[in-house]
Amino acid sequence: MNNWLNKLERRFGRFGIPNLMMYITSTTLVLTLVEMFGGVPISSWLSFSRTLILEGQVWRLVTFLFVGSGWNLFSLILMLYFYYWIGCRLEYAWGTFQFTLYYLLGTVGAVIGGFITGSADATYLNLSLFLAYAALFPNEEILFMMFLPIKVKYLAYLDWIIFGATIIFSSVPSKIAAVLALINYFIFFWPYISGSIRNYFKYRKVRNNFRNQMRRDNVRRGPWDGSGR
Repeated sequence: MNNWLNKLERRFGRFGIPNLMMYITSTTLVLTLVEMFGGVPISSWLSFSRTLILEGQVWRLVTFLFVGSGWNLFSLILMLYFYYWIGCRLEYAWGTFQFTLYYLLGTVGAVIGGFITGSADATYLNLSLFLAYAALFPNEEILFMMFLPIKVKYLAYLDWIIFGATIIFSSVPSKIAAVLALINYFIFFWPYISGSIRNYFKYRKVRNNFRNQMRRDNVRRGPWDGSGR
């Protein structure tokens, strides 16, 4: 655990929300069912809208997290269960406060992106949850498409490709949303990322020095220093 997270948890740990993903996924499912079968336009009341927020509908700063429109019911249930499971695993590994903070930072990033672009949803925030899960449990296997066992780290590579393709090829609003969605990931994992980068360049320098020394030794010995001398 990072030192600054230790300090924050000692001071504000009581503000962590236990079972946060249970509340988010169950609320999303209930509201979606009401909209699907009750004909109530919940999405239009709760989704992120910069214009309406500035007019006073401040609840949209939070309620956009519960909007699950754009999915059929079966896909939505699978998606919600998957992210509920990931959230439980992260909360178990980090503790309630750290997971709450991670989700809060991701929400703040989505809100900032929403004010810049005019709209926001939880898509990239959910993807950042998966990246955190993959960083902590890279070799765990899950059933991809419900039948193909695959290690989490390989799906994480796909996740990074999606982020990269979005940032490079998508529209400006999508670029902004994708970049801001990674704020929470880099805040939490930067010590490990920077350490890996330093180690890579450190050991690359050692390897290069070793290869150069081997070449110099071979040049000094010459071809006549072999066993056939």
